[in-house]
Amino acid sequence: MEKINLPERPDLAAKAADQGFSFANMHGEPYWDESSAYRLTLTQVERDLEDPATELHAMTREAVDRIVREEALMERMGIPPAHFDLIADCWARNEPEIYGRMDLAYDGSGPAKLLEYNADTPTSLYESAAFQWQWLEDQMAAGVLPQGADQFNGIHEALVERFKELFAPKTDIHFTAVADNPEDYATVEQMAWAAREAGLGAHFSDLAKLGVSREGQFLDAEDRVIGTLFKLYPWEDLLADDYARHIAGSGCMFLEPAWKAVVSNKGLLPVLWQMFEGHPNLLPAFFADEVADALVAGGRPVPAVADAFGRVADQFRKAHVVKPIFSREGASISIVEDGEVTETSPNTEYDRHPRIVQAYHPLPVFDGFRPVMGAWIVGQACVGLGIREDRGRITQDLSRFKPHFIAE
Repeated sequence: MEKINLPERPDLAAKAADQGFSFANMHGEPYWDESSAYRLTLTQVERDLEDPATELHAMTREAVDRIVREEALMERMGIPPAHFDLIADCWARNEPEIYGRMDLAYDGSGPAKLLEYNADTPTSLYESAAFQWQWLEDQMAAGVLPQGADQFNGIHEALVERFKELFAPKTDIHFTAVADNPEDYATVEQMAWAAREAGLGAHFSDLAKLGVSREGQFLDAEDRVIGTLFKLYPWEDLLADDYARHIAGSGCMFLEPAWKAVVSNKGLLPVLWQMFEGHPNLLPAFFADEVADALVAGGRPVPAVADAFGRVADQFRKAHVVKPIFSREGASISIVEDGEVTETSPNTEYDRHPRIVQAYHPLPVFDGFRPVMGAWIVGQACVGLGIREDRGRITQDLSRFKPHFIAE
């Protein structure tokens, strides 16, 4: 794995504008950055990223099966008690999932380490599935990349097949997000594009304009009943809304399903470590209140995790990361080394949530930037890769998206 400087396409700005990629530059800085790209080998992709991410996803499903049976664990993960049954019943009915993105630390030699799983409302889908594939084709045609270069990118095709697998032809699906957020709209439109190619009806609705009928059914802005709703709106926020009381009786299928509330939740990380301690693709993780006293020399964790923490105590006291159970784009995350906070996100909007602690695993550094591998899951398999990088150790909302290619 290496980072290679490459010439940008001369018509990059025009292509971005033509494709509606209005957030390719944000706040005067490039978000999409093709002045260089990451080169990987097929072995690195298949052995170190694709297969482990697929296995990790299967492990998360085992974790869900445990979590929904333990109300105390759901409460610890921030699920409102009024909605325990909604989540457990949704899982018992095997309500289908569509997609997610695992963020992995990987330096080219492995094993990749799971940092977190954005399994409910992951963005950067359009950049990963569509715009970087166009970059690959354009750069091969221009002779910048060798003929025969490839990319780990079957995301769009996998989404089309997933929609075909789950829904009968001409089924109507509503897609909703905040209408004036370009990045969210691009993600929703990428999903809707796949649904249309699968022979389904796809209708965009502004999140702010959805309503509820007297009969308790969800309605779009034209008062059409919503039978299936893809929502780019986090479950932790939805379950806190007054509208949540209508979900169970609405007859509406949600994508992603309600059980994803315990997967797109950093409380998943300590549960995975409890269940699969020592797995090569996991980092040790604990609920913060269980080990808070033990993070200083001489302190002790709660008895339930004493043995497990004891096996990694020195590693945690040297360096660990503090994360809220709910957080996006690096918000409210801190790195602690030798008892001192050495880096923290300036975005503190998730400070109110309980926290987990995870062993610190440094990201590799390429030309002064630290990449995070975004392994895309569709259905239950890893089907593609998106890479974001930052000079800082915490990947945030303005961290750059970098294309990649496969060549031996």
